[in-house]
Amino acid sequence: MTSERTIRCDALVVGGGIAGLQAALDLADQDFSVVIVERDLSIGGKMIRLSKVFPTLDCSSCITTPKMASAAHHDNITILTWCELRALESANGAVTAQVTAMPRFVDEEKCIGCRKCEYACPVLVPDPEQGGFSATRAIRIPFSNAIPQVAALDPDNCMLCGRCARACPTGAVDYLQQPREITINAGTAILATGFEMTGPEGKPQYGNGTIPNVITALQMERILAPHGPYNRVLRPMDGMEPDSIAFVQCAGSRDLSMGVPYCSRFCCMYAIKQAMLLSGALPLADIVIYYMDIRAFGKGYEQFYQTAKAMGIQFVKGKVARLQAQDGGAVAVHYEAQEGDGVSVDSHDLVVLSMGVVPHWSPAGICEVSTADDHFIRSVQPSLSPVRTDLEGVFVAGAASGPKDIVDSIAEAGAAAMEASNYLTTVSRQQG
Repeated sequence: MTSERTIRCDALVVGGGIAGLQAALDLADQDFSVVIVERDLSIGGKMIRLSKVFPTLDCSSCITTPKMASAAHHDNITILTWCELRALESANGAVTAQVTAMPRFVDEEKCIGCRKCEYACPVLVPDPEQGGFSATRAIRIPFSNAIPQVAALDPDNCMLCGRCARACPTGAVDYLQQPREITINAGTAILATGFEMTGPEGKPQYGNGTIPNVITALQMERILAPHGPYNRVLRPMDGMEPDSIAFVQCAGSRDLSMGVPYCSRFCCMYAIKQAMLLSGALPLADIVIYYMDIRAFGKGYEQFYQTAKAMGIQFVKGKVARLQAQDGGAVAVHYEAQEGDGVSVDSHDLVVLSMGVVPHWSPAGICEVSTADDHFIRSVQPSLSPVRTDLEGVFVAGAASGPKDIVDSIAEAGAAAMEASNYLTTVSRQQG
């Protein structure tokens, strides 16, 4: 397939999460032209889906949305969403990328974000943006503060009734839209492709995702969010307010059976954050965190942990061996307490799994950037310049090179932007 469009810019940023946005803004503010390539329907990454951040408990959307808006309105930034990076090459001080723009079945130029197509659609499907706990339409804008505010149609669930096309005032719905190929010629590139969470399906001892009231931490984020599926904390099976909630740490980390032998680093802190938020939402609920080790590694994190204990959140040092569904929707937690009575069983109304962190994207077959044994992008100078890769002119930021919290991701994005800026300046001098 031949390229339908060619874009020339100073810097390419792959990934539109918090790290990618920060790197793009830092470069754009230095008057470099930047293209952001994001494989999701909206920029914002994982952070825009969170409720609050630790240890300050600030609103996550209040931090992320201004950066999203700044990038969208910046004269030096071009944003390409719902796009897949197919190839990336670096040679002679230039980077060339091949990108496929996947069909939304909605013309981005014509869509005005009125959502009339969404209101007219008769097909209800589970909403992935709400953890699958509520319904959305087969054609929709992904969430209220998505950028861009452009609808997308789900071809797997659309029944081609034509109601969305008839409701659209600008004729933006296009059922025959095809993928488009885009070539990007840049001077440098920053890989900010982020992370993904392992799923419960790989843990038979935890029910393989079939126990109704066992959910993941990202699903709990949506339940806790002010604009979440329930507007209050309810367990998904029957809508009951849980009286007892358990967090299972290292459910997908430090586990050879999951292929994740390393610590995912920030799971302890987000579990403590969620437990504190739950304590505020359900003051009478019993909240227990089953942990192997608490790793409170950042500024103010240890005090955050101590505050949680002072609030009455119970911490049980022990490895959870098995989860078992009980009558009435309760979940039996079988664990071996390292400080106590040995093997024990406790019952909880809701169990939250802290799953492992793995790379969201692999460079295999796409570019010659190498990865480490944990499959994250390898830094060739981890002490002097952790953002450098082994491909000239290509840098890495955020969780693409390993598990990081938001603070470290933003700091590393700034470092990657500065390295990219210095590289562009050096190449320009050599060529001039």
